[in-house]
Amino acid sequence: MSRAQSNMAQSALAAELDQSKHHNRFVSGPAIVLCLAFGKLLLHLLTAERYGIFRDEMYYVACSRHLAWGYVDHPPMNVLVAWVAYHLFGTSLLGLRLFPALAGAALVWMAGVLAREMGGGRFAQGLAALAIIPVPIYLILHHWLTMNAFEPLIWMACVWCVIRAINRDQPAYLSWLGVLTGIGLETKYSVAFLIIGILVGLLVGPKRRLLKSRWLWLGILLAAIIALPNFLWQLNHDFAFLQLIHNIRMTNRDIVRVPIAFIMDQATIMHPILFPLWFGGLLWFFFGRDGQRYRALGWTYVVVLTAFILLKGKNYYVAPIYPMLFAAGAVGFEHVTNRRFAFSRGAYVAAIVIVGVVLAPISSPILSPENYIRYTAAIHVQPPVAERQNNGPLPQFFADEFGWEDMVKRVAAVYNRLSPEERSRTAIFCNSWGEAAAIDFFGPKYGLPSAISNHNNYWYWGPRSYTGDIVIVLGSDGTGDREHFRTVEAAGRVEHPYSRRDEHFTLWLCRGLSQNLRDLWPKMKKFD
Repeated sequence: MSRAQSNMAQSALAAELDQSKHHNRFVSGPAIVLCLAFGKLLLHLLTAERYGIFRDEMYYVACSRHLAWGYVDHPPMNVLVAWVAYHLFGTSLLGLRLFPALAGAALVWMAGVLAREMGGGRFAQGLAALAIIPVPIYLILHHWLTMNAFEPLIWMACVWCVIRAINRDQPAYLSWLGVLTGIGLETKYSVAFLIIGILVGLLVGPKRRLLKSRWLWLGILLAAIIALPNFLWQLNHDFAFLQLIHNIRMTNRDIVRVPIAFIMDQATIMHPILFPLWFGGLLWFFFGRDGQRYRALGWTYVVVLTAFILLKGKNYYVAPIYPMLFAAGAVGFEHVTNRRFAFSRGAYVAAIVIVGVVLAPISSPILSPENYIRYTAAIHVQPPVAERQNNGPLPQFFADEFGWEDMVKRVAAVYNRLSPEERSRTAIFCNSWGEAAAIDFFGPKYGLPSAISNHNNYWYWGPRSYTGDIVIVLGSDGTGDREHFRTVEAAGRVEHPYSRRDEHFTLWLCRGLSQNLRDLWPKMKKFD
């Protein structure tokens, strides 16, 4: 047995002894982790209906009415989840948000599992699991039904496979890594950065022999097979996702952070009180006596962080990788705090809980909008901004939960003023997929037909049977409409005190399009 394996065995034995001191299974490490996971689940379920539905959630539901192997701006997996949730629970916010809440609870559990796999005892498992709960970006992402809610869980399942392959010297786990990678690619393409990081980490770390395993190549084959349908969809649609990314870059919508600022943002979005834990975990991977056997994971983090800095990605793109650093930091902290320094364990846990409670309302819809504004002003804390947007008094992630049904009501008022014969010929055209998804989500309640839009995947769904004879236009200043329609009149106004300011606009009732809408449609594509 090698020294590293001996150290690992000793750590595992110490963990088991730590567990055996507590005969009550309800205070064991796994029990504590499960309790914490249930606490996170409960938090998200209790706040699921606090505000309104999020823009992206309505879009996924709209896409679920057009099931396909791909879409302009995302792979198909989350659309399938939205299809299941919508058919099980209808328009219930609690139902739509059950799956992301479960993913958040599973991430807490997974952090504890990773700590245990690395040789952590009861304290390390509990600390790693606890660290997930107050993370601002996780509080946001597990509140909605979006692909970002499942991304960290998939990443950590991949990391678990790598740790298992190292601990048990069983490369067969790498085939499961391939399966999870394929599922990850069908969920969000960013998992590719994790896999590149793992491969680089294995190459430069002490476990490079795993790269020679036939199981790794089987895993790569399985990942390719699972991801193939989406790749073929992108191929048959001229790689629409790459067009989208290029157009977004051209608009300068995303805020690009210089490397130092990008790194500093990590401490903010992952919660400042947790910086010592995850940074300590990174150091443990590289310098810890028991952690160096997992050095490949340390290099994985470095590669992922560097890649997103060089590619000018958003600061939260790195967020899915941190649970493994929490787990590593918790194990290292447990090892260095022997009985003589045991008080530091309680002090740090208390600090996480107290500071976490203080800052939780910034990222979770605990307070009313009015009290949220007062609270953030009182504590002088604002979340980091990743995009250039006029959000109004609330940050974008909350502003996008307000005003949608009110907008649909105002559109319905314009639509219902028309005669029955006119309504049968009237299209509701939206300049944004967000507005179109809102019409499709709330519209049936107010007697509205499905919306049409030239934005992202709505462009593929076309103008249907509409000719452009009568069109209610949303999200326009009316200037371009006057050039293309015979008559254009202001028919109403959409605005809400808490919605994004770019969702405050005039409704235009337009008549007599200069040419048939179906002929014009191919030239109207807008991917951004």
